[in-house]
Amino acid sequence: MFRLWVKLMAENRLLRDLVVTDDGPDNRTRKIKKAIDRACVEFDLPRPIWLSSTVEEFKQHDKCRFTGDAFMESIPFDYMEIQVLEE
Repeated sequence: MFRLWVKLMAENRLLRDLVVTDDGPDNRTRKIKKAIDRACVEFDLPRPIWLSSTVEEFKQHDKCRFTGDAFMESIPFDYMEIQVLEE
């Protein structure tokens, strides 16, 4: 089972979080994108853009942060963090 933890953080405090699970046959990349899309719908947020620094961070740690630079609109938090909990 694939699980991705999505957190919205502001001033080092957790504002909201969501764990998205996926048991489907999709590959890892598709599961990650679907989980982020689901979280953005749940939190009523625009979808973030994967910057090259974000991709590298995620490849190394299975965890990354989307700051304001990754969103086309202004965001009411400091960053959105995603972390793979289980594959």
